[in-house]
Amino acid sequence: VQLQAYGGGLVQAGGSLRLSCAASGLSFSSHSMGWFRQAPGKEREFVAVISRGAGSTTYADSVKGRFTISRDSAKNTVYLQMNSLKTEDTAVYYCAARALAVVSRSTAGYSYWGQGTQVTVSS
Repeated sequence: VQLQAYGGGLVQAGGSLRLSCAASGLSFSSHSMGWFRQAPGKEREFVAVISRGAGSTTYADSVKGRFTISRDSAKNTVYLQMNSLKTEDTAVYYCAARALAVVSRSTAGYSYWGQGTQVTVSS
């Protein structure tokens, strides 16, 4: 199983980025997909999750209204559209896959992880 996250970069506050995570080696439609992030010196935290059928999305309060998670089953890819970025959004962003139907905000609930992509928001 491979999860390849990309799309990070340096952006000014107020700007936008779109992260992508391409999955291979698993049944993409059978996995809920999550995004997490980890800032220096902090624990990895939940950002957003989308259910297997894309019928349900859940967001951390800190990103609600600014970030949108989506998935394309034809491309085995999950996306995170990030708008109105803030300096506190600076972190390494990870995608993760979970085989169970119930979505989870906990890192412990995910079996597979991508390598992470750096997002840096400057003031």
